[in-house]
Amino acid sequence: MPKVLISDKMSPQAAEVFAARGIEVDVKTGMSPDELKACIGDYDGLAIRSATKVTADIIAAANGLKVIGRAGIGVDNIDVATATQNGVVVMNTPFGNAITTAEHAVALMFALARQVPQANASTHAGKWEKSRFMGVELMGKTLGIIGCGNIGANVAERALGLRMKVLAYDPFLSPERAKDLGVDKVDLDDLLARADVVSLHTPLTDATRDIINADSLAKMKDGVYVINCARGGLVVEDDLKAALEAGKVAGAALDVFPVEPAKESVLFGREDVVATPHLGASTTEAQEKVAVQVAEQMADYLLTGAVVNALNMPSVSAEDAPKLKPYMKLVEQLGSFAGQITETGLEAVTVEYQGHVAELNCKPLTAIVLQGLLAPMLESVNMVSAPAIAKERDIGVTEVKQERAGAYQTLVRLTVKTEAQERSVAGTLFTDRPRIVSINDIPIDAELGPHMLYVCNQDKPGFIGALGTVLGNAGINIATFHLGRGEPGKDAIALVEVDDAVDEDRVAEVRALPHVVRAKALAF
Repeated sequence: MPKVLISDKMSPQAAEVFAARGIEVDVKTGMSPDELKACIGDYDGLAIRSATKVTADIIAAANGLKVIGRAGIGVDNIDVATATQNGVVVMNTPFGNAITTAEHAVALMFALARQVPQANASTHAGKWEKSRFMGVELMGKTLGIIGCGNIGANVAERALGLRMKVLAYDPFLSPERAKDLGVDKVDLDDLLARADVVSLHTPLTDATRDIINADSLAKMKDGVYVINCARGGLVVEDDLKAALEAGKVAGAALDVFPVEPAKESVLFGREDVVATPHLGASTTEAQEKVAVQVAEQMADYLLTGAVVNALNMPSVSAEDAPKLKPYMKLVEQLGSFAGQITETGLEAVTVEYQGHVAELNCKPLTAIVLQGLLAPMLESVNMVSAPAIAKERDIGVTEVKQERAGAYQTLVRLTVKTEAQERSVAGTLFTDRPRIVSINDIPIDAELGPHMLYVCNQDKPGFIGALGTVLGNAGINIATFHLGRGEPGKDAIALVEVDDAVDEDRVAEVRALPHVVRAKALAF
């Protein structure tokens, strides 16, 4: 009989679901890391919320652990990479608390507009400072939403009900989806310049970290309100404090902080800051939903092998897995490559399968392509949720099979159409190892490593030497160097594998080189 440990406080309904399915369940909350490490080896499953930190040490001690279930969205407290290496499935419940979090963001917006916390404290103190707390109406104001996924869309719907105008910045939001939501899709600078209230609903990625900083705050209207119910690392707190002190920002409301529990912050104690202790998902309804969902998902996996909302495991039957396994890494790399170099809204995706691969069940492969494509900008996307997210965002997905082989016995080509352009990347297998064989129809032969530098340039003398000089001066060692070009003197591509990640300053130096059209650091 499978055995599951619930190590965080959650709705009792979770334990009831496990017991009803015939799974032995223990509830032990408030354990220290050492206590968890000492007992985790006895369990097949671990159900958590945000308090338990599932570190590499915990996973190493979990000899029999098969699945970790997070009752909620974020998995910052789980070492997903180590779990994957140890064959442990990591699941979350990405949709259970969307409405609750959206409602909290709207509540904070009202609290800022009407100075509710300050007025409450003043009145409790026996004061009657009616003239002190002059608020502003939200009707007719402009709300700027950064990140218009499931939660952001719910915030937009409620703001429109308040008769606000809603702007949305989200590279993955299609114009059609924006129209259906009733929002105006804009670029980030436009949103910052026009919004009376800026609300964050984007995951924390390399692209979004510190998105609210001194530069972005300077672009905002005077007297703007800033709300963050997403992730603490999105806001540079020192920069926000400076903007508040200067009167640039009229008020801020924060539910999340870079380090939690947040015992101190440069923003604490300010009357123009409303702070709550990560309450976005804290309603009875939301906690019941995510607790039941995570228990059902974990039970299904432990009893039948069914996988739902897994972050690190594709949904593939036992019969198809051995045949598809070599291609999974290939299509994940193709999707990730295209996703990392895509900076405008996606409109359509076409995946072509040629030769041997076309004879297989390619639907799981297409889902993995979408996962890789969407992952750079979306939190917790997996091969199960990726197709639904693409559909929700009106991203057309086409799967084409051609069993007759062309230049390669087996080939997968991904073509991505965005608002700005269309690009493609194709790959094959050499002795079951993925290789990139063309980018935008320019032939190339490259195996992708963990750290890559992608450069588009004009095929002119001196480029390779100049690029090598920039990397060499920065102490960055080149592992492999792959070149491809169309016609001599025209468009060319370089894929450079390096031993360490290339920081943005070095990438900027590469972009500034003569004949370079584009440069970007990639990670695989």
